[in-house]
Amino acid sequence: MTDITADAVRLNNAAFLGHPKGLGWLSFAEFWERFSYYGMQALLVLYMTHQLLLPGHVENVWGFGPFRAGIEALYGPLSPQALASAIFGLYAGFVYLTPIAGGMLADRVLGRTWTVTIGALLMTIGHFLMAFEVSFLPAITCLLLGVGCFKGNIATQVGDLYVPGDPRRADAYQLYMLGIQLAVIVSPFICGTLGEIYGWHLGFGAAGVGMLVGLTIYLIGRPHFPREAPRRQASDPPRTALSTNDVRVIVVLCLLIPVLAVAMIGNQQIFNAYLVWGEANFQLVFFGKTMPITWLLSFDALISTTCLIASLAFWRWWSTRRTEPNEITKLTIGVVIAAAAPLTLSLAASLVETTGEKAGLGWALAFLILNDLGFANVLPVGLALYSRASPKALGGTIIGVYYIHLFMGNMLVGWLGGLLEKMPGSAFWLLHAGLMGGAALILLFARRAAGQILAPTAKL
Repeated sequence: MTDITADAVRLNNAAFLGHPKGLGWLSFAEFWERFSYYGMQALLVLYMTHQLLLPGHVENVWGFGPFRAGIEALYGPLSPQALASAIFGLYAGFVYLTPIAGGMLADRVLGRTWTVTIGALLMTIGHFLMAFEVSFLPAITCLLLGVGCFKGNIATQVGDLYVPGDPRRADAYQLYMLGIQLAVIVSPFICGTLGEIYGWHLGFGAAGVGMLVGLTIYLIGRPHFPREAPRRQASDPPRTALSTNDVRVIVVLCLLIPVLAVAMIGNQQIFNAYLVWGEANFQLVFFGKTMPITWLLSFDALISTTCLIASLAFWRWWSTRRTEPNEITKLTIGVVIAAAAPLTLSLAASLVETTGEKAGLGWALAFLILNDLGFANVLPVGLALYSRASPKALGGTIIGVYYIHLFMGNMLVGWLGGLLEKMPGSAFWLLHAGLMGGAALILLFARRAAGQILAPTAKL
C-alpha cells in the first residue's frame, strides 16, 4: 500500500455529509476560486464588446496590435463582436489546457499543495490586473497560468481522499460540483451587477477579493488533505512501467476527449454567444427597468444547483433498488438531455424572426433546465471517471488531460460564436443541437466497449 493510499484510509471518515472532512475544505476553497473565475467570465465578453474593443479604448491595451493580428491570421478579419468571441474562446479554452502542465508540475516537482497555492496567487494578481485596460493581456496570462496550477490539482486531491473502489467517489465529485454551482449563483449577481451598473473594473476587483478568500480557506484546511508522496530523488529506483492495461485505459480516455468536447458546446456557449444573443432577443425590461443580462447566469447556476441535487438524490435512490449504471452510461444520458437544450433557443429564435417580438424568459428557462440537467451527469461524472480510471502515478496529469475536452470545446465555441452575425439565430442554435446530438450517438454506440476497458475490475 502506497503512502497516499494509506493516508487516504486514515482520512476516509464521514465527517462532512458522509465524506472525509477534507472534502469540505477543498469544496469551500473551490467555491471561492470559482466565484472569482465565473465573476470575471460573466463580464468578459460584455466588457470587450461594450468597451475594451471599441475605438478610444482598444488603443490603450498593451501589446494588443500584434495579439489581434495573430488571431485574425487564424480567423480572418473580425468585427468587435466576432473578435470578442474569438478571444473568449481562446481564453476559456486555454483555461482547460494549462492544467496539463499544472498536473505535471505537481506530479513531478512541487506537489499538489504548493502548486495549488501558486496558482491561487497568480489568479489573484490576474483579477486585480483586469481592473486596468492597459494590463488586459498580462491579466489574462496570469489567470491562465493560475488556473492551470489550481484547477486540476485540487480536483485530484478530492479523488485522493478515497481508496480505490470507494463508491462515494462519484458522489463526492457531485458534491464538489455543487459548491461550484453555488459560486456561479452568487458571482454574476455580485461581480456582474457591479461591473454592468457601477463599472467593469469594480466587478473584476470583486473577483480578486474572492480569490484571496479561497486561498485563505485552502491554506487553513491543509491538515485535512491527503498526505502527498515525497518527490522523487535522483537516487530513487525508476518508476514501475505502465502495464498493458494502463496503456489501454489511457488510450480510451484520450479517445473520449473530442466526443466530450462537442458534447459541452451548448453549456460553454452560455458565457459567450448566449449572452450576446440573449441581450438582443430576450425581453429584459420589467417595470421600466432593464435586467442586467448577467443575471441569467445566476439563474442558470441556481437551476444547475437544483439539477445537481436532484441528480444526486436520484442516483442514490436508484442504487438502493437497482444496479447503478457506470460512468459512460451516465455520460451518455447526460449528453442526450443536454443536446435538447439548444433546440429551445432555436424555436425561440424562429418566433423572434417570424413575429419581430422579443422572446420571453420562459424560453431561457427551458434551455437552462435541459442544459443543466444534462450537465449534472456529464462534467462531475467525467471527473469521477478520469480520477478513478487513471494510473495512480499519472493522476494529476490525466485530470489535466480530461480538461482538454473543455479546451477543445471552448475553441469550437469561440469559432461558432463568430457565426452569430452571419446566421439566423434559429439556424445558429440548431447547429449546436445537431453537433451535440452527434456526440451523444457516438457515446451510445461506444459505451459498451469503453465501459469494459474502464471498469474498476479492469484496472490492475
